[in-house]
Amino acid sequence: MIHYEEGYSVYVEKCEQFGLEPVNFHYFVNMLSPQQLLAYYNYAIEQEMK
Repeated sequence: MIHYEEGYSVYVEKCEQFGLEPVNFHYFVNMLSPQQLLAYYNYAIEQEMK
């Protein structure tokens, strides 16, 4: 879950940088594509193996 939160933090920073209002965390996670979910999953697995 921490990796989703890290991704959300980057998203919020970019929204603020461009003067946009970010969506809430729950909506952010629900709107991830299957490819994005797989990328998060693979990244989490790699981090656990280190």
